[in-house]
Amino acid sequence: MLRLYDTQTREVRDFVPLEEGKVGLYVCGLTVQSEPHVGHVRSAVNFDVLQRWLRYRGYDVTFIRNTTDIDDKILVKAAEEGRPWYNLAYAMKRELDKAYAELNVAPPTYEPAATGHIPEMLELIIRLVQKGHAYPAEDGSGDVYFDVRSWPAYGELTHQRIDDMEAAEDADPRGKRDPRDFALWKGWKKESEPETAAWPSPWGPGRPGWHIECSAMAGKYLGTAFDIHGGGVDLRFPHHENEQAQSRAAGHRFASYWMHNAWITTAGEKMSKSLGNSLLIPEVLKRVRGIELRYYLVAAHYRSHVEFSFDALEEAAAGFRRIENFLERAGTTERGEIPEPFAAAMDDDLGTPAAVAVLYDAVREGNRQLAAGEDATGTATTVRAMLDVLGLDPADPAWPSSGGADTKLTEAVDALVKGLLERREEARKAKDFAAADTIRDQIKAAGIEVEDTPTGPKWSLS
Repeated sequence: MLRLYDTQTREVRDFVPLEEGKVGLYVCGLTVQSEPHVGHVRSAVNFDVLQRWLRYRGYDVTFIRNTTDIDDKILVKAAEEGRPWYNLAYAMKRELDKAYAELNVAPPTYEPAATGHIPEMLELIIRLVQKGHAYPAEDGSGDVYFDVRSWPAYGELTHQRIDDMEAAEDADPRGKRDPRDFALWKGWKKESEPETAAWPSPWGPGRPGWHIECSAMAGKYLGTAFDIHGGGVDLRFPHHENEQAQSRAAGHRFASYWMHNAWITTAGEKMSKSLGNSLLIPEVLKRVRGIELRYYLVAAHYRSHVEFSFDALEEAAAGFRRIENFLERAGTTERGEIPEPFAAAMDDDLGTPAAVAVLYDAVREGNRQLAAGEDATGTATTVRAMLDVLGLDPADPAWPSSGGADTKLTEAVDALVKGLLERREEARKAKDFAAADTIRDQIKAAGIEVEDTPTGPKWSLS
């Protein structure tokens, strides 16, 4: 049985969906204010693996990953760049989509944007006001706040007492009853915000607060109760704590399980835009391929912090190329059965490190079979099956082509090496072993390894 770590209960629990055979999964997507970096895509990759494994286990998965396309940070950055906020959000969303595609992150069932769901947010806010859990500010700002003192369970997700929490810094505190109260609706600031960033509401023009967005979108697409809510560990507080409080205060059961992936750090600090140590995806993909970056991210457990370094990334890339080399030599694109040790590792809270160890054992066995002149097809199909549920099968057509000059260069090198190998084979048939060895040495000096296999010579970059 699949078992998952629930952040709220702090234990690994048997996964029992609300409806047999079906899973509702909601993951907080990104605020599209800037280009995505490695820390951003880790969450997407981790939850992509989760939804792939759920589907492999036979579940019908409805996977929602939202986009926050209106936010304080978007407005500030757009103003700094002298462009409309919606232009910035659209452009950054395109960059994000491109990054996801480069790492074979499958599209969710739906990908709602915050600006497309203002009516649902207003409906939820009105419900909270009517139930006495929210109030309009009395300072004339047009803000509406959630009253944290009105909800005794506030803090249950992160196991905190209200009095120990820091003040919510999402709005001017003058209109709040308690500094911890958080904004559900933000009144339009005519002097500093564009008119396009305001929607009509019972409290005057304005826009939604961050937290209400996800509650409204999760409710629209998954209903008032669903199975799993995920996101980065940095979202646990205040974002997810506030989501749960406002949703349950409105009478919704909300999420049964909470899952959070850990950070990617650089120099011991969370990788983020504000630290200035971001590693943008296009820059990283100049050094490794998308499939290699994904392998690096998948090989670590989703709840483990990863200290990013290019040395570690390139070591992982070299390890993945060894897997690819075996598959090329074995010569099959078919997918077989998942071995039980791999399945057991994945069922244990998505234990990808143990699963990758099973994968490597299979590759070693396959290489032994090839070296002994045995048929390694069966092993190769098993390896492909394991790679497939991790989103790492090189034969998956979803992987983008490298395209352009890189493709032409690869094709040219392949043609040249094959030509040399043909000359070497002719020399061997003529028993001119000196000439054959000379050609092999020339190929090796160019950084290319040649291996003689039962199906003929195979080459790879050393």
